[in-house]
Amino acid sequence: MVSGREKAYAYLKDTVLTDPEMQGAFLSEQELADRIGVSRTPIREALLLLAAEDLVELVPKRGARVTPLTGREVRELMELRGVVERYAAQQLVAAERVPLEELRSLLEQQRALTGAEDTREFIAVDHRFHASLVSAVGNALLDRHYDSLRSRQVRAGVVAVYNQQGRQEAVLDEHEAILDALAGGDAQAVCAAIDHHLESTLKVLLAG
Repeated sequence: MVSGREKAYAYLKDTVLTDPEMQGAFLSEQELADRIGVSRTPIREALLLLAAEDLVELVPKRGARVTPLTGREVRELMELRGVVERYAAQQLVAAERVPLEELRSLLEQQRALTGAEDTREFIAVDHRFHASLVSAVGNALLDRHYDSLRSRQVRAGVVAVYNQQGRQEAVLDEHEAILDALAGGDAQAVCAAIDHHLESTLKVLLAG
């Protein structure tokens, strides 16, 4: 059975923190408790966990504030993602076990989610696209390391889509290029496509 703290933590991390309008905003414990259907104690416990991850800031006498992604944090996130995703692609191409069907299925799911109201789900599938590539390597420690980036990755993706009109279509094209290179078994082309995708996202975020 999911505890109140776990329920609050998941809701805050997956719904509140990924809302572009909440970046830098202070959170109301009572409002969150009412919305989630728990008491304020689980909310406080969840906020402490998120503060330990540097996702919220606990300000004395004011409460918890959603910590906006800084330019430095975004750069470091994209740099780290690049290291992990390029490594995964190289390993999979060399071993000839790229999960092409799974990746194609995820890309088709994204194509059906290009409306403004679908932004969060679009980015959630975006994360699964990249996570599937990493997971296929079969390294549990690498999976856990990459999953620890998920909240920031989803937040960055949602903000990027909100910041630039047409970003969803660009992401689809960039994912298609990654998939084409994987299907062709060209590790160098895959790495170049991954780099282009991450650099494009970084530019949108820094410009916004």
